[in-house]
Amino acid sequence: INAEYMGCTTVEKQIMSQETYPVANVGGTDIPYDPDQLRRIQAHPCFSEKACHSFGRMHLAVAPKCNIQCKYCVRDFDCVNESRPGVTSQVLKPKEALERVDEVLEKYHYIKVVAVAGPGEPLANEETFETLRLVGEKYPNILLCISTNGLLLPDRIKELDALGVSNITVTMNAIDPEIGQQIYEYVTYQGKRYEGLEAATILRDHQLKGIEEALTLKKIVKVNTVLIPGINDKHVFDIARKIKSMGVYIHNVMPLIPHVLCVD
Repeated sequence: INAEYMGCTTVEKQIMSQETYPVANVGGTDIPYDPDQLRRIQAHPCFSEKACHSFGRMHLAVAPKCNIQCKYCVRDFDCVNESRPGVTSQVLKPKEALERVDEVLEKYHYIKVVAVAGPGEPLANEETFETLRLVGEKYPNILLCISTNGLLLPDRIKELDALGVSNITVTMNAIDPEIGQQIYEYVTYQGKRYEGLEAATILRDHQLKGIEEALTLKKIVKVNTVLIPGINDKHVFDIARKIKSMGVYIHNVMPLIPHVLCVD
């Protein structure tokens, strides 16, 4: 399995051919992929180069609250000039989200994936779990997907597993807390706010633990990294090597959209 840094633009490199059965190494134990996992890869346009030409996905904006503050992120609403992660024109209630899924699936039969990715941190919002439950019960053949900063992933991975979530994306911008503290303003965990090196260390540790537990449960894991020139641009290689050793399926490197404290 490979996870490589491929440059300064968004790159999603398929790591294995669809005819092979890769193996994820989790804590020194080889966990082979099975046919069901390969099916979940082949039908997900974010995980398969071929799938992006055949299938579609939809994101449900049901999670407004966030538990970390990235220095490059601002979560504004209703700005006609914005089209980026963390921005949405409307936050839906779970039942409204299900109605939106009904409307989309009736019209677009090639949609195979329903995801919750924000606009805040999905795992910090109970509406995420209710939405996944509603969609999963009504559409058992739809792939359920989540994008997360990973802080709460170890705490909530079993709930995601019980709801049938199959694909998980973790945004990980550093595995070195010295670098991480330049990226994150603060982290809020269990009601306490952490800053600086402590915040970056807590986030990194939870991300790695959550990824390991997700892989053990045979989730298909993708890692997103925001490339920030002068901060983590060279460090991206270290992230790639680490997640490769863990068995992460794919690594997506995205260019920075300058905002707030990273504008320079």
